[in-house]
Amino acid sequence: MFNRLDKKDPGFEDALDQLLAFEDETSEAVESAVRDIIRDVRDRGDAAVLEYTQRFDRLETESAEALRVPADRLKAAADALDPLLREAIESSIARVREYHERQKAALGEGDWTFTDGEGNRLGQRVRGMARVGLYAPGGKAAYPSTVIMTAVPARVAGVDELVLTVPTPGGEVNPAVLAAAYLAGVDEVYTIGGAQAVAALAYGTQTIAPVDKIVGPGNIYVATAKNQVFGKVGIDMIAGPSEVCVVADSTADADWLVMDLFAQAEHDEMAQAILVSWDAALLQAVAEKTESALASMPRADIIRTSLADRGALILVGDAAEAAHVVNRIAPEHLEVVTADNDALLADIRFAGAIFVGEHSAEVMGDYTAGPSHVLPTSGTARFASPLGIYDFQVRSSVVDCSREGSVKLARDAAILATEEGLAAHAESANLRARG
Repeated sequence: MFNRLDKKDPGFEDALDQLLAFEDETSEAVESAVRDIIRDVRDRGDAAVLEYTQRFDRLETESAEALRVPADRLKAAADALDPLLREAIESSIARVREYHERQKAALGEGDWTFTDGEGNRLGQRVRGMARVGLYAPGGKAAYPSTVIMTAVPARVAGVDELVLTVPTPGGEVNPAVLAAAYLAGVDEVYTIGGAQAVAALAYGTQTIAPVDKIVGPGNIYVATAKNQVFGKVGIDMIAGPSEVCVVADSTADADWLVMDLFAQAEHDEMAQAILVSWDAALLQAVAEKTESALASMPRADIIRTSLADRGALILVGDAAEAAHVVNRIAPEHLEVVTADNDALLADIRFAGAIFVGEHSAEVMGDYTAGPSHVLPTSGTARFASPLGIYDFQVRSSVVDCSREGSVKLARDAAILATEEGLAAHAESANLRARG
């Protein structure tokens, strides 16, 4: 079922490239349809949002204001939750908040300044964004965890207003999503989805005020819309299929590894689950246990397709080669289960989230560990990072020149401006230099 790769094979690098290849299947038809929706919402506001919500989500309301979920309904959803589910949501919120509070402390609480040798005060101001839009999938495929993993870091970062959009096909609202929004401190919730939700957040309507940034996952129409409105607003990333890479040796439990790989593969057929090891017996054990373990999986067909198309068991010569493969993959999630995890991790540079040891299953990161589960995919961990408080803050450089201290700065600035042929720049500097 898995693809089998061997690092010592001459064609290994090409085979790995083919395995990792993920072509954006956004068609011209999708690009065009999304562009039309965005333009329509931008031009007609609420009326367009209502029409698209009726067409795509089969949700008919008399006004756009009726698409907003009232605060008392959010509270009622939280109050009506099964006690165990509410406890799990509240525990997740608390842990995610604690993690990002510590992240904030590590980055510095905010502003900083220093005074140079000429008496000029230089520094930086850090402020939370004013208004951020959160997108969460809704209906039957609902993810309260996504609400937690986006809203809590934003709130810790100092964002003033949080706005959640969640599609409700046929009017079906998931109570856990509404409860998570209430418990995480979301200010506004609207029952809209798709490209029309992204457009409404980006450009605003008569009912929905525009936001400064949009974060959160969605389908191909949502991803395409986020890409098209980028520049008008900020976005977190354009995420591809979810993925996990596991590095393990003979100390790992094969049954546990099988389920960890399944946990990623069950997302959808394009999800990717890869196991890397220098222990051929472990790879074979995982391969043999896979078919029997599938029998108890409700999403067995999805898992089977995912593993056959994009899953892999990769044999390497040693831990150093395993680290090389991981850095080539730059996975969204990395699990390390070996006799010497620290030694292996010393050679690994690129991974969105790293789960160390047999008890640190990737699923912990999906829900309860603390870091946001919004992570770079498709190899973008080479240059991108997990969603964090820095994604919800803006930084301003501060320059406060003293009269005496500005003289040398101005003299050098005038020289450089003259070299660049910018006379007004040079004279503006010279005026200060002459005092």
